[in-house]
Amino acid sequence: MGVRNYLIEGVSGAGKTTVAEELERRGRHVIHGDRTLAYLGDPETGAALEPLTSEAVTDIARWRHERWIWNVDEVERLAADRSSAQSFFCGGSRNHRHFIHLFDEVFILDIDADTLSRRLAARAEDEFGGRPAERRLIARLHATKEDLPKTAVSIDATAPIARVVDEILSTCRG
Repeated sequence: MGVRNYLIEGVSGAGKTTVAEELERRGRHVIHGDRTLAYLGDPETGAALEPLTSEAVTDIARWRHERWIWNVDEVERLAADRSSAQSFFCGGSRNHRHFIHLFDEVFILDIDADTLSRRLAARAEDEFGGRPAERRLIARLHATKEDLPKTAVSIDATAPIARVVDEILSTCRG
């Protein structure tokens, strides 16, 4: 049987990195999308873009968020790799529609607005979500769910991390 690929998505602060780290602790194969696949680019073409300053764009947080994409060729290569029974791709991408078909299941980490606010308040200013404008953007995206895959399994990510990962794994085949 070939590898099964799973995508774990959610707004910034939902717990994608924490879930990835717990999956790794349990010996699972994890791809940290935001660390290894992501870059600023055109969501349609994939062309890399130069970072802008706040002087060049009035809403730099939104500009960056809308252009946070994954390298589609690399996602395809990793998804085709058969060396692990399961691979968990964790992170957010504005071009997921170009590769979402590669996943056997998609999970959305869901949290309430108060939990999101507490998590973002604990972030350093140099981490996305650490600045007030970024927190406002994330709160709006959380409310509208506009950037998230439409067809996915919702996971209550306010539960203890062990329970969150147990729920994800109980849904995975293979």
